[in-house]
Amino acid sequence: MISTDQIQDLLSSGGTVVGGEGEKIGKIGQVYLDDETGKPEWVTAKTGMFGGAETFIPLAQGTVDGDAIRVPYDKDKVRNAPRMDDAEGHLSKDQEAGLYEYYGLAYSERKSDSGLPAGGAPQQSAGGRKDRSGEPAVQGRDTSGPTTDDAMTRSEERLNIGTEKVESGKARLHKYVVTENVSQTVPVSHEEVRIEREPITEANRGAAMAGGDLTSEEHEVTLHAERPVVEKETVPVERVRLGTETVTGEQQVNEEVRKEKIDTSEVGDAKKP
Repeated sequence: MISTDQIQDLLSSGGTVVGGEGEKIGKIGQVYLDDETGKPEWVTAKTGMFGGAETFIPLAQGTVDGDAIRVPYDKDKVRNAPRMDDAEGHLSKDQEAGLYEYYGLAYSERKSDSGLPAGGAPQQSAGGRKDRSGEPAVQGRDTSGPTTDDAMTRSEERLNIGTEKVESGKARLHKYVVTENVSQTVPVSHEEVRIEREPITEANRGAAMAGGDLTSEEHEVTLHAERPVVEKETVPVERVRLGTETVTGEQQVNEEVRKEKIDTSEVGDAKKP
């Protein structure tokens, strides 16, 4: 059983509510006591985006584990619990019964020291709230519960907008082979036959008279020509890698927020002076 002292320590240290497997459900919001037994009976956990909603969890099977309250329910179970936004520090008999039914616990109207419902008595929020009716400077009374002060607090929801980084896609490098035609002009040379004639002189007369007078002869030379020769080699030309850059833009956020309004009304006939 969780004691009131343990609850006060958890509230002052900003404790959390965790599930049976140790997963965090939310930060402790408020703890509600049974007016007749004074035992902690309900805890609210701040769930939802930015902890903007508070969900009721029964403490009948809860235990204190360090700076956390451990309950035998998972996060989804708690998040889907009936909302009691109009509790305003107290749970009605019907609200209690509905919550106990949702969590699969038997609802009893008998007084119990374990913190279970005791006849639908209003639940008092931990923190020493008491009925101040009749105290000096406190005018009137609260019709919805104990008179806690001489004024009514008006609250409203505010948007706390942040950002979170999520995976938006993947990019891959893919290397493949393509074939393209390369044309290049290469200079080449070749030999051609050219007939050279020289007159008979004293210098070459001996060579000219070395053969027969009239004969049939053949003489040949070998001709040469250049042709292109192509060889291929693979060489590295560049390195390619993937990188990321952050581009900042703007996105419009639209969300509904609630706020309280306070009006006055007269009950009965008011006599004019």
